[in-house]
Amino acid sequence: MSQHPHLMSPLALRGRTLRNRIVFGAHTNNMSDQGLPGPRMGGYLLERALGGAAMVVCEPVPAHRTGVLTRGNLLQGSDEIIPHFRRITEAVQDAGAVIIQQIYHVGAHGDSDLSFQPHWSPSGLPSYHDSDGSHAMTGAEIEELLDAHAATARRAKDCGFQGVEVWAAYHSLIDQFWTPWSNRRDDKWGGSLQNRTRFSRQLIDRIRRDCGEDFIVGLATSYSPAYAGVTLTDEQLGEIVALHDATGHVDYVTVGFGSYLEFDGIIPAFTKAEKLTTPMTAQLKALVRHAAITSEAGIRTPENAETILSSGEADLVSIVRGQIADPHLARKVSEGRAAEIRPCLSCNQMCWGRRSRDYWISCLVNPSAGREFEWGGDRFEPAAMPREVLVVGAGPAGLEAARVAAERGHRVEVVEALPVTGGQFRLAGMQPRRGQILDLLDWYERELDRLGVRLRLNSFLDEEEIAAHGAEVVVLATGSLPDDTGFRRWMPQEASLPGIELGGVWPAEAAMRREARLGDGVILYDEGSNWRGVGTAWALAERGHRVTIVTPEAHVGKEIARTAADGGARAALAKLGVRFVTEAVVAAWHGNGATVRSLLTGEEEVIPASGLVMATTNRAFDPWPESFAGKQTHRIGDCAAPRLAAYAIHEGRKLGLAI
Repeated sequence: MSQHPHLMSPLALRGRTLRNRIVFGAHTNNMSDQGLPGPRMGGYLLERALGGAAMVVCEPVPAHRTGVLTRGNLLQGSDEIIPHFRRITEAVQDAGAVIIQQIYHVGAHGDSDLSFQPHWSPSGLPSYHDSDGSHAMTGAEIEELLDAHAATARRAKDCGFQGVEVWAAYHSLIDQFWTPWSNRRDDKWGGSLQNRTRFSRQLIDRIRRDCGEDFIVGLATSYSPAYAGVTLTDEQLGEIVALHDATGHVDYVTVGFGSYLEFDGIIPAFTKAEKLTTPMTAQLKALVRHAAITSEAGIRTPENAETILSSGEADLVSIVRGQIADPHLARKVSEGRAAEIRPCLSCNQMCWGRRSRDYWISCLVNPSAGREFEWGGDRFEPAAMPREVLVVGAGPAGLEAARVAAERGHRVEVVEALPVTGGQFRLAGMQPRRGQILDLLDWYERELDRLGVRLRLNSFLDEEEIAAHGAEVVVLATGSLPDDTGFRRWMPQEASLPGIELGGVWPAEAAMRREARLGDGVILYDEGSNWRGVGTAWALAERGHRVTIVTPEAHVGKEIARTAADGGARAALAKLGVRFVTEAVVAAWHGNGATVRSLLTGEEEVIPASGLVMATTNRAFDPWPESFAGKQTHRIGDCAAPRLAAYAIHEGRKLGLAI
């Protein structure tokens, strides 16, 4: 019996029964091919339906040429998508899920690089997506947009979708109409509440009229408290939702978090709290009479979801990144196997981090995301011939290769020189607010035990021992080591750091392991501009060190900006008194301080410090022969080339599928 009875209970919605309360909510997956849904998008959505999600809300389609936001969006205003989507919607429904399509128009916040169109908005205010202005619509143009939204809904029905979700979240077009700050019109579309909601109410009326009484209509909203006097208050949003609910046409209301003004809240990274929208959804539950209320934003786990539902704070939960990380989350919960769910890290590195660069999305912990049509999703075909496999190294690459090989029936042994699994990834999990990484490593250990993988810790194998091992396949996943020369990419003319021989220079790994004797004042030189440097600086500052970050980049955490977590990280560092020195390099170490040189002016400053921590590029640790006689030999992860954990896990999954 499920330990999550509220989460697994069914719900009636417009004559259909959802098999549980778990929604795979709308998000831009950027998987279309020339604007058409194909095998990548189809496999991605189907996997979540096969995994037990009750309702799948598909990639948003733009309602009009003036509202296109991403390169990977679906064709706007074209019936060409219908036969392609028919194949997807029929497969998802056959798998037991209800499938909905979201319709969007981003209003002022468009992207001219993608649309090559003016952004249409209620009052012509600037975009908060880029630096463009927008076009204040005429009355005729508002009517054109109403017609375009209704036509998009009719087309969604022809595509086989069982409903649509109207996007009014994150200060998009509809939210711009609702919000007095962005709706400065003095005609029938602005001013009073009735006028400001006229567009959305007429739009929903048209969808109900054109698509019928058995067609589900959802309304996506968001709660964004950061800008008082600008974005809607909870009371204002409640009044607007109640007004729409009173029509009886809206079947569910989804509440997200953040907006284009509070951008880092839209897809909250681990720097944010969890369950961000429950204060708002609880209020809406007390106001609405017809619509079901869906909570999203920061709901990672079934335990979070069960708490929300059992306390009456919502009727449904949208778990997006959790089902990207483990597409079978819902099925595992229903079968009482919640402990087997692969946890989401809320890292945003390969989902939002790839989407922000306009790639199709994937997942750090689940590299099959977006590759389901190639790799078979999270379901493994047995190997034609089970083999003996030795994995040397229990970092993320080795753990994933071992797990997948064992899932396919191979007999696997993992040997690790350290007393714990995880390698350098475990050190990342020791940084502030990154404990989800340790949860993932615990999950790997449980999975290896469940699959019968032999795990030997504190065991270093030399070349002769590997050669003598009975395994037919050897997987080298031995990771990387810090560069002990102090080489700086931004000073390539120098092979080593001047003064490194004086001592007091440590790699970030030694600082995280507390092996480094740093003293009070610490300089952290960060060339990667990602969590290896930023997270280490954060940890050192929390331990009481006076930290100065020196980086060649224009701002601290440049490489994590794509995850929308950089602002929160910098704020935390600033509150801890960390000094930022940007567009600069450490030119020399003096044993009691460092000469720091500006890349802009060449001016130098000596910063006193008792220790220097280097977050520079590691070097592969690969002391073995090219191959071992009579054995298939593979290299994966950092021992092939030092990179981020996402690529190590990707290589582990790919190899595990290929053995």
